[in-house]
Amino acid sequence: MTTLNYLLLAASNPRKSGALYAKLLGLEPVANSETFVLFALPSGLKLGLWLADEMEPKVGNADGVDISFNEPDRAAVRSTYEAWRDLDLVMLQEPTDMDFGFTFTAADPDGHRLRVFSMNDNPR
Repeated sequence: MTTLNYLLLAASNPRKSGALYAKLLGLEPVANSETFVLFALPSGLKLGLWLADEMEPKVGNADGVDISFNEPDRAAVRSTYEAWRDLDLVMLQEPTDMDFGFTFTAADPDGHRLRVFSMNDNPR
């Protein structure tokens, strides 16, 4: 069986993006160079930030994928929103109710979409 345990994102400046993700994840990277930064999350998931100019095959637009962060409730979503507004993020969606729950969406410096949400008890 194939295991999904690694996300690899193209980054225009891996160290700059790595500094942001260190704040978002509350972790220091396990590898940190000019061309590649790697985080090992407690869940076992790894997040790599690779210099876009060195990726083969070449990559295109970052839109179309949300990197999602689950929070336990609406108050936690709002708290994360307030904290993230002070970081180097573009807010794409203000906190809002959607059919699945309460959410907001931001973008990192390379345009990767970051969604924070709390699920409804009975999502549609």
